[in-house]
Amino acid sequence: MPDTITRTTLRLGVAGPVGTGKSSIIALICREMAAELQLGVITNDIYTDEDARFLRSAGVLDPERIRAVETGACPHTAIRDDVTANLLAVEDLEADFAPLDVVLVESGGDNLTATFSPALVDAQLFVLDVAGGGDVARKGGPGIGRADLLVINKTDLGPYVGVDVPQMVADGQAARDGRPVIGLSRTDRASIDQLTGWVRATLQSFRSGGHVAVDPGPMAPHFHAEANLWHAHDEAQPHS
Repeated sequence: MPDTITRTTLRLGVAGPVGTGKSSIIALICREMAAELQLGVITNDIYTDEDARFLRSAGVLDPERIRAVETGACPHTAIRDDVTANLLAVEDLEADFAPLDVVLVESGGDNLTATFSPALVDAQLFVLDVAGGGDVARKGGPGIGRADLLVINKTDLGPYVGVDVPQMVADGQAARDGRPVIGLSRTDRASIDQLTGWVRATLQSFRSGGHVAVDPGPMAPHFHAEANLWHAHDEAQPHS
C-alpha cells in the first residue's frame, strides 16, 4: 500500500563551495525566523562538528536543535549518493522536536557540482560569494543552474574584491532560466527580507502540495566564453 502519511516539515538543503557563508546564512535564517517557525539544523563536516559548534555558540537556536553529521568522506557523497546518515539525523531531530516547520541541512563545503538528493531534502539553495570571483556564477553547474534558489552572498564585499556585483547577479540569472537569485548581505535589510520571504513561500508551497522536489542533476546550463552563449547538454549529449 502507498505511504499516505503527509509530512509537514520542509527539509531545506544549503550547499555551496567552502567559505561561501553557508553556516552564516543558516544562522541568519535562524535569527530572523526562530520566533515564527520551529526550526532545526543538521550540519555536515568530514571529521569534526565545527559548523554545529559555530551555530550553537552563536546562540541562534536551542543547542539540542543543532546536530552534526561527520561524513568521514567526501561531503558530496553524504548529501547525494548515500544519504543514510543525514536522513537518520533529520528524522531523529523531527521526532525529538515535533512539530518542526523547517529543518536546514548544511552540506560540508564542496565544489560547484555538489547538490542534494531529493531523497534527503525537499528544496535546496546554492550559495556563492563575491569573494570567490565575479566569474563563478557564469561558469554554471547543477547547483548554480537548477537549485531552487541561488544566493550570491557577501555582496557588500564587492568594492573591496573588485567584483561588479550587479553583473554577477545578472550572470546568475542568465544561468538559471528564470529561477530566483538573491544578492545577499547581512548589512542589507532588503536582501534579508527577500531570503526569509523565499523560505516562507517555499514552506507554504510545500505544505499546499505545490512544491515538487527536483533533482538538479549532473549537468546544467553553462557558459562557453568563445561562443558567448548559454546552453545546456543532457547526459547523452557531450560537448563537441
